[in-house]
Amino acid sequence: MKKILIAVISLFVIGVVTTFLILDKKEQKLTKIKLAEVTHSIFYAPQYVALEKGYFEEEGLEIELILTPGADKVMAAVLSNDVDIGFSGSEATIYVYNAGEKDYVQTFAQLTQKDGSFIVARKPYNNFTLNDLKGKYVIGGRKGGMPEMTLEWIIKEHGIDPHKDLTIDTSVAFPAMSGAFIGGLGDFVALFEPTALMVEREGFGYVVASVGALGGKVPYTAYNARKSFINKNPDIIEGFTRAIYKGLTFVHEHNAKTIAEVIYTQFPDTSMNDLIKVIDRYKKIEAWSKTPELTEDAFGHLQDIITQAGELEKRVPFTNLVNNEFAKKVSK
Repeated sequence: MKKILIAVISLFVIGVVTTFLILDKKEQKLTKIKLAEVTHSIFYAPQYVALEKGYFEEEGLEIELILTPGADKVMAAVLSNDVDIGFSGSEATIYVYNAGEKDYVQTFAQLTQKDGSFIVARKPYNNFTLNDLKGKYVIGGRKGGMPEMTLEWIIKEHGIDPHKDLTIDTSVAFPAMSGAFIGGLGDFVALFEPTALMVEREGFGYVVASVGALGGKVPYTAYNARKSFINKNPDIIEGFTRAIYKGLTFVHEHNAKTIAEVIYTQFPDTSMNDLIKVIDRYKKIEAWSKTPELTEDAFGHLQDIITQAGELEKRVPFTNLVNNEFAKKVSK
């Protein structure tokens, strides 16, 4: 009888303690982080997995996601302290550094490792090659932006002069590129998903190539913050990076359907079938990094692309602009 009584009391105590811990965890105040994202795209699926699965909350963080179109605008938001963390191409951090900013911006975690755009043609090609771009009109994106610079790089790598052998239109704003193409402008356009799939499905064009598959590994979209913010808030940066790593791990360990089911609420205007197709396309080209760590080779390739585009006169030191401390720690 005594043993039974002790067991009952023990279970009661365990129950009370467990309940207290659960309530205490719920009452813990999350640290709010303002995150500016360059665009809202399925290309960033690991980030949305982290949001939907509660990985940031597990690290004590509440994310306020702010759409800030254009890497230049993301960087402006970070520099003005309107946001804590920026999510865009790392090329923007290079421009800030070379401009002489003392409290410059560092990249501390990488999400995508390849360009996420696809070349869409107005007519079908059975065996498309980049030589098919010769003499044609291509809507390429904003001058100085990673999509347009990467497109130019792969064209040059195939022995084609992007300024003499074809016309690349850099005057069309990113959100208007598909509309301009559908309206009759150009022979080709470089589009991200799910826009490329939509244009294809509606019969306005045909996806003929992946810029990412042709362009190689590069820190295409990554997380950055002022050096002072990173130094003052190591726990926040580590927690944020760990949440992103969990998101990256999830997309590598699960199929497109499972990933689509997790992030579906982030893209209510996209059908589940389209979402699965887009995710599958990105998985096939290995668009997402395995870990948040940014390699020196990839950063060097980034600078090669920018230099070749005529947008970089002075290369910057990898160790100055890339802080891998947190990525290495959470990836162990």
